[in-house]
Amino acid sequence: MADTGDTPATRAAVLHPDIRTAPDRRDPGYALAEAVALARALPGLEVVWSESVRLPKANPGTFFGSGKIEEIGARLRAEDIGLVLIDGPVTPVQQRNLERAWKVKLLDRTGLILEIFSDRAATREGVLQVEMAALSYQRTRLVRAWTHLERQRGGLGFVGGPGETQIEADRRAIDEQLVRLRRQLDKVVRTRSLHRAARAKVPYPVVALVGYTNAGKSTLFNRLTGAEVMAKDMLFATLDPTMRAIRLPEGPEVILSDTVGFISHLPTELVAAFRATLEEVLEAALILHVRDISHPETEAQKRDVEAILEDLGVAETTPRLEVWNKLDLLAPEEAAAARATAARRDDVLALSAWEGEGMADLTQAMAGALEGERREERLDLGFDDGRRRAWLFEKGVVLDETQDEAGYHLRVRWSPKHAAQFRAMAG
Repeated sequence: MADTGDTPATRAAVLHPDIRTAPDRRDPGYALAEAVALARALPGLEVVWSESVRLPKANPGTFFGSGKIEEIGARLRAEDIGLVLIDGPVTPVQQRNLERAWKVKLLDRTGLILEIFSDRAATREGVLQVEMAALSYQRTRLVRAWTHLERQRGGLGFVGGPGETQIEADRRAIDEQLVRLRRQLDKVVRTRSLHRAARAKVPYPVVALVGYTNAGKSTLFNRLTGAEVMAKDMLFATLDPTMRAIRLPEGPEVILSDTVGFISHLPTELVAAFRATLEEVLEAALILHVRDISHPETEAQKRDVEAILEDLGVAETTPRLEVWNKLDLLAPEEAAAARATAARRDDVLALSAWEGEGMADLTQAMAGALEGERREERLDLGFDDGRRRAWLFEKGVVLDETQDEAGYHLRVRWSPKHAAQFRAMAG
């Protein structure tokens, strides 16, 4: 990666521990590639070495065995590497021992993702959420890192040793900062709630885009809305939510919400911190699950997204459409097969947001999911029924209209929902 300003890039190594006994073991090649992409998403890092390291299990004190530690240390010194990123959870004890052995700074997967989020947060809400997540992460590691000092008690144990005094002071400082951040975030969340309440008075349904990071959500958002949301081939290119109102062709006006991308093993601190942002998903009338159908692990990514939605408490009854994106990156025969499979399913659309293929089918499916299938019908209204006539034009369901001495004669194309609302107005 290029240097940032006058500061030279930090030379980094990425290690993916391929633990054979891990219940959620992933393909080591794809997992390493994702870890490298995560590292490159952080400005100021130059990944000079990456490797998948096979392990029967993680050593509780040093993560790797002594022979592997020496082997990796020699490579780090030869490459003049100052930062090691381990693609997995590392305990504070393991981190301290590895840093001492290698004389480098070490980050685990959670720490790296927190660094990326901290760099990307643009809005006040995003900054507060990342700060809270980072402090929560540091607090747990602080407690665990100092547990070896908790036995340094004197007398009957009523007076703590120097280690406990320090941990209590540090923990109290973090807790006080967390309280301040929560108060500030509560104000931001209240403002968001007021905006949501204002939208409820003008009942535009919310359509939330969700998906694995780099699935193309922001590109699709830009294609549908004409907005200029940052969309790059980069993990977590966008972090803060973006919302735009659009009118679906032959459908209702909706609010489209682009959310932060999900990722496997997303830190629990971040899921909790970003719950306020993701409330738009909880409130959504329709969820578009955008998938990178060209990715070799697209099915595993789908499971990760569904697991996070479940953790957030998104109701299974909320209508969902799967959007198989990035057809343009598939071989012609694979793209044709994806289109054929999607055509046989009511809940799947195959498209290319980058090239604009399939947009009309998507907006039609969105309207159908929100309002049901539309049908044509003829209506006869008297001259004294101007209120319902105006309502029909306001909803955009009138195809044509004629009038004679008896009144208005309209041909409409509407959903069962619109039909029920119209007839209820007569009552």
